[in-house]
Amino acid sequence: MKLAAALEVPRQKPEWLRLKLPSFVALIALWQVAAILIADPALFPAPWATLETGYRHLMSGDLLFSLGVTLARVVVAFAFAMVIGSAIGIALGRSPSADAVFGGWLSIALNMPALVTIVLCYVWFGLSETAAILAVTINKAPTVAAIMREGARALDRQLLEATQVFGVSRWKVLRQVVLPQLAPSFIASARAGLALTWKIVLVVELLGRPNGIGFQIRTFFNYFDIAGILAYSLAFIAVVLAIEGFIVQPIERRTGRWRTA
Repeated sequence: MKLAAALEVPRQKPEWLRLKLPSFVALIALWQVAAILIADPALFPAPWATLETGYRHLMSGDLLFSLGVTLARVVVAFAFAMVIGSAIGIALGRSPSADAVFGGWLSIALNMPALVTIVLCYVWFGLSETAAILAVTINKAPTVAAIMREGARALDRQLLEATQVFGVSRWKVLRQVVLPQLAPSFIASARAGLALTWKIVLVVELLGRPNGIGFQIRTFFNYFDIAGILAYSLAFIAVVLAIEGFIVQPIERRTGRWRTA
């Protein structure tokens, strides 16, 4: 019994308890110290003041409404951008001739400033919901296309040729060969796209929509309400992190099992 106890490997604490929680506490402490040093609550509110502001807006319903509106725009624009960008990226990655012709177009789209695209969409299509979603999609799709193009280029050509030799059906090739190899690229583009999409959505709302987190931030800016800006920003960051932790990461682990099988 003593030997078994001596050889027993001590169980490590979960990663969130060993690393993430202390890091988060350190960030809050640093925020509090900075607020004390600046000594101007209007310019740099303390964590508790920001939390109190967020709670007040949460109880009034304004925060939940703004979160819902912005999240709906993010979901719609994200879905359009993933579908369009994935189709373009896979087509360019699988066809060197198409990439030679249209690769330059993708480079131009990647380097087009988001602000320019947003302004042009509002000028051409008016201050409408369609223009807002279109502007976000146009800004996001090139990033997805670039990532998916590299994933399509890296497909195992010998494995694909072997499936043709043995007469494997196209559906099986797509489901068991192509999609598992493209899964890391899908996840990478989704992760990068999610972070990029919600940031662009806030700019779109700030410039031309009558609701949402971006609109509220513009209102707080007009009244120099820094606590409100921080509270709404942190609330939406928390939502995006929850999506990352409870949706994106589990999908990534599930789709990556074939590599270790």
